[in-house]
Amino acid sequence: MSMHQYIGLKSLFCGLLVAAVSAGTAAEESRPDLNGIWTNASLTKLTRPKSTDKLVLNPEEAAQVAASTSIAGLSPDEADTGAFVDPNLGAPPKGGRDFGVRGYDAFWTDPGSSLALVKGEYRSSYIVEPESGQIPWRDGARAKLGRGSTNFGIRYVTGEGGNSDPEALPLAERCLIGFGNTAGPGMMGTLYNSNYQFVQTEDHVLILAEMVHDARIVPIFESAEQAQASHGPEEMELWFGDSVGWYADGYLVVETVNLHPLQAAQSSVPITDEGKIIERFTRHSDNEIFYRFTVEDPALYTQPWTAELSFYKTEGPIYEYACHEGNYAMEGILAGARKKEQEAAESK
Repeated sequence: MSMHQYIGLKSLFCGLLVAAVSAGTAAEESRPDLNGIWTNASLTKLTRPKSTDKLVLNPEEAAQVAASTSIAGLSPDEADTGAFVDPNLGAPPKGGRDFGVRGYDAFWTDPGSSLALVKGEYRSSYIVEPESGQIPWRDGARAKLGRGSTNFGIRYVTGEGGNSDPEALPLAERCLIGFGNTAGPGMMGTLYNSNYQFVQTEDHVLILAEMVHDARIVPIFESAEQAQASHGPEEMELWFGDSVGWYADGYLVVETVNLHPLQAAQSSVPITDEGKIIERFTRHSDNEIFYRFTVEDPALYTQPWTAELSFYKTEGPIYEYACHEGNYAMEGILAGARKKEQEAAESK
């Protein structure tokens, strides 16, 4: 080998080494560190309340909205003073105002004490686009979702719903997935258990929600194109949908399609087979993850819509949510329904 050839090969090797190191550094820089235990608890709801037309509120305005925010269907005054129920009074009438909303007294609720703080701003709604802070539903869109089983919110407030068999009960009541869209896609805080553990490996991200210990495991790909080409078959209808992820510009990006139809029917963030949800996570600071999700589905919405919130670092731990083990109400609902049927048959 001549000296010129040696120098040429050495230069090529050094160039490749520098390129590889640069690529590795760029990859690390585009990958936010999301590991840890976080919470998104707040009194902010998905849509903007009628009490304000502004997205960003100053501290005084935010305190006023928070003070007027209902918790579990109860006004703040009722939640603080009237939510304790005398067990000797018996069950309230089905469909009555007090049937479900007094199922929790103040001891059990932990939705947060203030509106959502996002990048230092108090937000009146999670929705930031459209500017109205409302979901841009198409006329008749909700009918397209169907109702594979009773809506949990309706059952909670009224006590009215199916009891013909276990599948007639809402998903959350059956302990299949959590209520309030805690695990997403489109993850939001709810009445309690708004804690999460994020675990990143080289090729997957695990998001464990404390509520009903729901776990989303997202495979990570080298590019958006590779990820989007790796969605599974449409026949596989999964809880939390078919999610794939990639890193770009300091964000973890997660695209979800093919949401299970039963979940879609009862979700706060539904999509049909035509829709998708794009989530983005990044570290805004040492103790804050900025989270943004966009919902695209022309079958349901007149335009794409976007929501934003933040996760804040907390010490934890993530507690066990023994939903199935303590789900005596489901057995009681079904047993009571069968008893009424038996009595009706005997009376004839």
